[in-house]
Amino acid sequence: MSDISSGPTLVRSGTFAVLGADGGITGRRGASPDGLFRRDARHLSNWALSVDGSAPGVLVPATGELVAQSVLTPPGTRDEPPAYTVFREQALGDGCLTERIRLVANRDAPVSAMVTLTVDADFADQFELRSDHRSYDKDDARRTATATPDGVAFRYERGDWLSRTTVAATPAPAEVVTVEGRDTARQLVWRLDVPVQGTAELLLTVSAQPHGAPRAVAPAGPAEAAAELAADTDAFTGAPTSPTGALPLPADAPDGLAAACARGLRDLAALRVPAPGPDGEELRVPAAGVPWFLTLFGRDALLTSHFALPYRPELAAATLGALAATRGTGYDAFRGEQPGRIVHEIRHGELAHFRQVPYGRYYGSVDATPLFLVLLDGYTLATGDTAPAARLEAPARAAVEWMFRDGGLSDRGYLVYTPDPGGLVNQNWKDSEGAICFLDGTQAEGPIAVAEAQGYAYDALVRTARLARAVWGDGRWADELDTAAADLRERFLRDFWMTGPDFPALALDGKGRQVDSLASDAGHLLWSGILDEDRARRVGRRLLEPDFFSGWAIRTLAAGQPGYHPLSYHRGTCWPHDNAVVVLGLARAGLADEVRTVARGLLDAAGHHGDRLPEVMAGYGRADHPRPVPYPHSCSPQAWAAATPLAILTALRETGAGAGTGAVAPTGAGAIPAPDHGGAGA
Repeated sequence: MSDISSGPTLVRSGTFAVLGADGGITGRRGASPDGLFRRDARHLSNWALSVDGSAPGVLVPATGELVAQSVLTPPGTRDEPPAYTVFREQALGDGCLTERIRLVANRDAPVSAMVTLTVDADFADQFELRSDHRSYDKDDARRTATATPDGVAFRYERGDWLSRTTVAATPAPAEVVTVEGRDTARQLVWRLDVPVQGTAELLLTVSAQPHGAPRAVAPAGPAEAAAELAADTDAFTGAPTSPTGALPLPADAPDGLAAACARGLRDLAALRVPAPGPDGEELRVPAAGVPWFLTLFGRDALLTSHFALPYRPELAAATLGALAATRGTGYDAFRGEQPGRIVHEIRHGELAHFRQVPYGRYYGSVDATPLFLVLLDGYTLATGDTAPAARLEAPARAAVEWMFRDGGLSDRGYLVYTPDPGGLVNQNWKDSEGAICFLDGTQAEGPIAVAEAQGYAYDALVRTARLARAVWGDGRWADELDTAAADLRERFLRDFWMTGPDFPALALDGKGRQVDSLASDAGHLLWSGILDEDRARRVGRRLLEPDFFSGWAIRTLAAGQPGYHPLSYHRGTCWPHDNAVVVLGLARAGLADEVRTVARGLLDAAGHHGDRLPEVMAGYGRADHPRPVPYPHSCSPQAWAAATPLAILTALRETGAGAGTGAVAPTGAGAIPAPDHGGAGA
């Protein structure tokens, strides 16, 4: 029998389900909660099947992406095998879980089976489910469960908040029983007659309706739900025409590249969630990841869209529109909102609604705003379509104004952030507490200017100047932006460069001191072009030394430093998306061998994860273990990890660095022209 604790994760359009190997849900919390989730809340926390008074054993554990299928059996022996076998099929609709349970007779006599399904909905906010020991006052909350003609309806009420979960069954249960000692748990009970060599079945639909969300439209069953999802996925990926959607693979592409790209495209298709655009139109943008981040994150969506830009530009167009629609318009210190600032994350849950957490619309990101400008120009260059840039001129100008005014370019000369005691201590991509550390491991104190954000700001200024000239017809402002970019570049090379290690500092702290850890952020500077050509190549080669490169990927912090820890979230682990930015930078600097080395490590790592790159891996190297060591809290699937193989493809094509000789030169959409950065980079 299989371990019922590990099963598939189904994802569709902002809804996801984490199931056990038996297809069940236990209501667990902590690092890996299970359940049916929509809009940051768990709408199904118990889903336990029993037959004839006991839980069936697992013959075939639940697996599958479109449909989770499992085979179970009641107890039996070699001499008296079970009278029937249980086949389960589960799939997601938009906002619902649908399941077909079939009891298939194994004997030449009719069978009567008692089937019981224990169900509950705790409506827990995802912030409550994390293992961070936080609690939230919800004394006025009330949960109820009411029997219906075909199942049970759960309600959660608190002030003006109302969420619902309904369970409907065909045929209807013979009875609905209250579970003793559990307020809202109910048992749905059927007595099913299974004919000789025949089948009896149940069709179940769980519909999740969070507060403010439209009612889910349930498909007819798992097969229909899977067909809908397959059609939507195929439309995005290009399958079945081609497993990689006719991506322009090099003639001598490294082993695993095609499979990793195909896997990444399927994950990106599943992770798209609805978001309103500037005029209220519905867009589909890449959510950050499952299980904790199935919602719009500014930085994640921007980098994901950039990686996918040569191949799926519609992601960039949707991301730009959604982020323009949610840009800051005023000042709100609780959530870090400032005019023109691009949002960090958007949450729809109860705790955000009642402002018990600041993340309903949280703006604590120093880099999403310049990255918005980088993507806007990147989309325009890659597609030749100037309409989005023309439409988003006002948000773009507001973003530039934010960089100078509240971002700190005018007053401090750099983009800076001040740690937010109620939100994020660090507001760059390494946003965990302690991530921006000195060589001795101590956290820098703010206002903090992280290195990569200055590169993004430089790139944003140069690119926005190009848009000002080419699209908005404002040459005077373009000249001002170019001058500001040149000044920033000069300051950066003076203030951040550490002569001893011949490497850029991770950051400047609030006193202007160099935060002297050797970190992967330096690789982002190659991508943005803020380094001169010689420094860029020296940095790129340094990142491939053994203390940085694990054999699988470049570590966030070089090993051997006091602050390094191979299982720290941002102080020694390996992040595929971080490596994707570095790989694009290596390609920009003309370091083809280094591109090939990092690409090979990442693709080998993907091969050990079913061709899917995880969000993050431990920092242990190949000499430590023959497989990549997992990071225990990694999201999967995760958007910018899913898009990383596409960035690898672009870098290989731009450098002609396939598996060896004979790689095709970059052509078509794979070669994104870059704006003139005054000779920076390659």
